[in-house]
Amino acid sequence: MIRSFLVLATAMTVAAPAHAQPGILGADAAACAPGQGPAIEARIVGLKDRTGELLLELYPDNEQDFLKGDHDLQRQGKLFRRVRVPTPPSGAPSLCIRVPRPGRYALVFTHNRDGKNKFSIWSDGAGFPSNAKLGRSRPKLAQAEIAVGSGVTVTTIRAQYLRGLGGFGPIES
Repeated sequence: MIRSFLVLATAMTVAAPAHAQPGILGADAAACAPGQGPAIEARIVGLKDRTGELLLELYPDNEQDFLKGDHDLQRQGKLFRRVRVPTPPSGAPSLCIRVPRPGRYALVFTHNRDGKNKFSIWSDGAGFPSNAKLGRSRPKLAQAEIAVGSGVTVTTIRAQYLRGLGGFGPIES
């Protein structure tokens, strides 16, 4: 019985969502299959290491709601989605997040390296569709904006980490 439980538990942890695209990660992976959408496939490059987990978050495209707490947004009935996956051991990961309808959104990538449920400027990484250097100030909505059509919108996000007095920047130049 214990052996059956272990086999079942192992199968559940590695199983991909039904009809998921090979190589695309996250609970919404099926939304990035050909002919599906609307969804965003975010290709992540420049990871510092293979620790922790990767998060992709979708916010409304307005200053008042950008980076607001998920519980606050949900309590107010506003859009918020999050896809969370363990950091894969190799390769440039692609994460998929579905969107409710075509339009403009704010997309945030986070590399949660320390395993805590709060962003740490000292260890965690972040990135946005614009790939502009984040520096030392709070990210701007314009850095995170993305237009999504009726299909799958593909974007590449370069991860950035604290790089001394200059603030956040990519590991590779």
